Amino acid sequence: MWKNIHVVELVVFAVLFVAVSAMGFVAARWRRPATMEHLDEWGLGGRNFGSWITWFLIGGDLYTAYTFVAVPALVFGAGALGFYAVPYTIVLYPIFFLILIRLWSVSHKHRLVTPADFVRVRFGSPTLALLVAITGIVATMPYIALQLVGIEAVLKTIGLTGDSTVARHLPIIIAFAILAAYTYQSGLRAPALIAFVKDSLIYVVILAAIFILPSKLGGWDGIFAAADAKFQASANPADGILLNANNQLQYISLALGSALALFLYPHSVTGVLASKNRNVIKRNMSALPAYSLLLGLLALLGFAAIAAKVTPLPGTKTPDTNTVVPLLFQGQFPAWFAGVAFAAIGIGALVPAAIMSIAAANLFTRNIYKEYLNKEATPAQEAKVSKITSLVVKVGALLCIVLLDPQFSIDLQLIGGVIILQTLPSVAIGLFTRWFHKGALIAGWVAGMAFGMWMLYNVSNATRDHFAGSNFPLSKLGFDTKMTIYAGLVAVAVNLLVAALGTVLLRAFKVADGTDGTARPDYFVDEDEPQGSVTPTEAAVA
Repeated sequence: MWKNIHVVELVVFAVLFVAVSAMGFVAARWRRPATMEHLDEWGLGGRNFGSWITWFLIGGDLYTAYTFVAVPALVFGAGALGFYAVPYTIVLYPIFFLILIRLWSVSHKHRLVTPADFVRVRFGSPTLALLVAITGIVATMPYIALQLVGIEAVLKTIGLTGDSTVARHLPIIIAFAILAAYTYQSGLRAPALIAFVKDSLIYVVILAAIFILPSKLGGWDGIFAAADAKFQASANPADGILLNANNQLQYISLALGSALALFLYPHSVTGVLASKNRNVIKRNMSALPAYSLLLGLLALLGFAAIAAKVTPLPGTKTPDTNTVVPLLFQGQFPAWFAGVAFAAIGIGALVPAAIMSIAAANLFTRNIYKEYLNKEATPAQEAKVSKITSLVVKVGALLCIVLLDPQFSIDLQLIGGVIILQTLPSVAIGLFTRWFHKGALIAGWVAGMAFGMWMLYNVSNATRDHFAGSNFPLSKLGFDTKMTIYAGLVAVAVNLLVAALGTVLLRAFKVADGTDGTARPDYFVDEDEPQGSVTPTEAAVA
């Protein structure tokens, strides 16, 4: 079935993978509650994680397997543009600090579980909450699939690939079946516990690479010279080791848009709501930029791969550049250390995939199942539905990899960022003001989503005519330029413009707000401790 397997790498990878999976099952007994049949326990880990656990959980949540293979791969292929991920994480944490501390306070007081829970009670609109929930689920699905892309790149490098569909995908199916099993049993406690191992391995691997690779590749002068020579010979005007007039706007808009999108993803919110108090979030938002240093070092591996003359493995239609980092480790390090690096990437897929599936399942349970299918659902029923939904979400992500071209799945993630940005007015801005009219927010969501999809439809490349990424050519808007801009940033600007103008017009014509009478203008408190413990439904009708 499989040929040319690197046995030592496979054994080390498998041993570490199995050990971490065992931790996932044991996690159900870690800080064991009286019952796991409650979303506060299964989906939010008891809302009682301290600073260290939250540090590793959020870090493991935001820095995924895709980050560890795709950022260096982008640097390998495009040069300086790939470093957009470094400033966007730096921009991200002050935004996190301002918004998520406030969201934690509201959610902790009123026992909210999802961003759509907040929108439901803030604006008194089940329709708007439904849109936010669907948006979060749709945007998260391809993100989970991309964790499989990271694992697949490692397995291909080890040699676990073949001509048949079964040979190519069986290892991934087994890995995600194990993930599904321990997530079903342990909930958010599983990725929280595993994150300790995942982040420790990643730090060891990257720091070893940064100190050892230059000595093998002629120092950093030699590495940058090799990268510069490659891009000087390229016909692409948008690549190079420095930004130029053709890619500066793309770089800025992609960094800013990605920063705004990342904290809106449901899994980002889930990690924060699991914290036991606001001080935990404050400390973590202050310390998490340390991960940006790691990310900057990680991105440099793309240039190191150029200097090492790494040739990506073949993909479906084009070379699979996601394999450049695994191939770099395989070629420059002993087999046992390459196995450790591969395990770090593989485990790095398990943590965020688990959190993402839990977050998507919580959205379905709280804002679709309970709101529309079973208003009288008990906490135990909610937990059961969420567990089952998390399995369905993982199967859906797996099908994305099995049935679609993996390169298209990567583009879907970029599309996911455009989609999730359309929740910014109701979730992020809604935390600070109820000025927006509920009807105008819905109209803004429709306009932003429609314009964003139109822009994405008109993005093409050499292998696909439509939906080939998220960088929209400004020439298609009538500008005489070759520059591109991140579609998500333009789409959310349209969203905000429509929402603002709609609010002004609706209020000018004295149109009723259209809520169901449950909106809470006095909804916010700044205390760390909850003022009573009520469900979102109880808070809504109080």
